[in-house]
Amino acid sequence: MSTPVRSPNRWLALVVLSLTQLVVVLDGTIVNIALPQAQIELGLSDSERQWVVTAYALAFGALLLLGGRIADYWGRKRTFLVGMVGFGAASVFGGLAQNGTELIAARGLQGLFAAMLAPAALALLTMTFTHGKDRNTAFAVFGTIAGAGAAIGLLLGGALTEFADWRWCLLVNMFFVILGLIGGLLFLSESKADGDNRYDVWGAITVILGLGSLVYGFSLAEGGWGSADTIGFLFGGIVLLAAFVWIESRVAQPLLPLNIVANRVRGGAFLIQAVSGSVMIGATLYLTFHLQIVLGMAPFASGLASLPLTVAIMLVAPIATKLLPLSGPRPMMVGGPLLVAVGLAYLSRITADGDYFVQVLPALVLMGFGMGFVFVPLQNLALSGVAPHDAGAASATANSAMQIGGSIGLSIFTAIYAATAGTTNGLTGTPLLEAFTSGYSATFLAAAVGMVLASVIAAVFIRGTKTELLPQGDAAAMVHVG
Repeated sequence: MSTPVRSPNRWLALVVLSLTQLVVVLDGTIVNIALPQAQIELGLSDSERQWVVTAYALAFGALLLLGGRIADYWGRKRTFLVGMVGFGAASVFGGLAQNGTELIAARGLQGLFAAMLAPAALALLTMTFTHGKDRNTAFAVFGTIAGAGAAIGLLLGGALTEFADWRWCLLVNMFFVILGLIGGLLFLSESKADGDNRYDVWGAITVILGLGSLVYGFSLAEGGWGSADTIGFLFGGIVLLAAFVWIESRVAQPLLPLNIVANRVRGGAFLIQAVSGSVMIGATLYLTFHLQIVLGMAPFASGLASLPLTVAIMLVAPIATKLLPLSGPRPMMVGGPLLVAVGLAYLSRITADGDYFVQVLPALVLMGFGMGFVFVPLQNLALSGVAPHDAGAASATANSAMQIGGSIGLSIFTAIYAATAGTTNGLTGTPLLEAFTSGYSATFLAAAVGMVLASVIAAVFIRGTKTELLPQGDAAAMVHVG
């Protein structure tokens, strides 16, 4: 690895890199608030509406490992700058989209360039702050921005949609991109991995096609789980991912070193990350629809109404951080998902004429408290026992698990919503808003079952003493993006 230089501009570099982290996380939620208006203006079907979110998460998650390798081999600053330009261009394309296909394509391109930006920014941060108090401070700032990004996205998306136009939820990225490019050129130093570095081309191809086929297969389940297309894509995805594992076990420089995921504790952490991603990306999207479509909230009010979830997470995070060395991660990883499940089960009792403060707010607070106890130990467990040179790959894998879990979860939730709402309205003649509510309720209940499963996974996989489970040294300071 090239020797890092202690830059006199390192704190300005931190501002630039934190700005990048903000825009990547923010774009996972900012469009959610705008979707109801975008759907009306562009005439999107429910399936196309889902893919506006899925395209970003899928491209981001599937390409993240490759993006990290490109940054290491091609140059982190160069990858960062190219990612910024591409992300800005994709945002303009999406902001000017005239139909659903263009909007979905733009979101996929945003995810592609975010997969270059995120690992490049994390690697640059690691090379800029190499040790000591400055490093701990830098990673704390970086992690805090990640935690706040989702909330900022909801509020900013609501304000732009209500007081300007939904298209500004995409076009606003240009302000971040311009600042990022100027700051990157001025304050970031180039670095890249030394030696003979070869890309794992076949590994990249099989994992990208495998994940894409799997997510698309789940999205087709809206039309029936037994259809030939659904089964074919799901089966094809499994075969391609099996081929990816086979390739990674044989190449000299794998895209994903298998020892990262083969470890029992880390493997369990990645599975829990995938389930948590499905809830945070999928279930919260349907909460947005309920707030706007059924309860009739304006976009900005909807963003405010979603905020207690993020606030609760941020309130619990410092408490969980202090408790972690005392209790170890296992109690939090078992109990946290159960608390989220209780919140989701409570949320599943919503009615079309219900009150936000009675039916929604308590559920969001419970979910936020539970997620706070999940996310803090999860970041540590993702790096448990990982050698320093594999910390970046482990971090990228954790983020990929969340994004791909969100993509698959959203596809499953959409199929459940469509089946429930369609049956309720079509067979019983129930009014449309009540049918919508039935569909949303079913998705929340399914998400609750998923979080119970996450608790079971934690009980089975997260085993060992506190010393064994909590990583030591610099690797512990690493955080995954998103």
